[in-house]
Amino acid sequence: MEKADNYINEYEYKDAVIKARISTLEIASAEIAAHNRMADNSDDPWQAQALCARVDYELFFPEKGGSARDAKKVCARCPVREQCLDAALSNGESYGIWGGYTERERRKLQK
Repeated sequence: MEKADNYINEYEYKDAVIKARISTLEIASAEIAAHNRMADNSDDPWQAQALCARVDYELFFPEKGGSARDAKKVCARCPVREQCLDAALSNGESYGIWGGYTERERRKLQK
């Protein structure tokens, strides 16, 4: 009976690992899509001035529980921070740091 219990626990563990990996891939896909939307919107001249365009975009999409501190430092010095935040709010960006605000902070702004 003990072996059966271990098998179920091992199966449940592997299932949880697979679900976590799928979730991570879904988030990464959304992050790439958000970055591409920003890059494709070339008729917005503010994007050419954005400091985030000069650093690794992954900085602005920290893993769940990760720190947004470094991204916020870049945003704090960015000359187009307000335009970036406005664009994120207008487009309903649900992942990443935009205009110096996390997903949660942007949701609070919209209330």
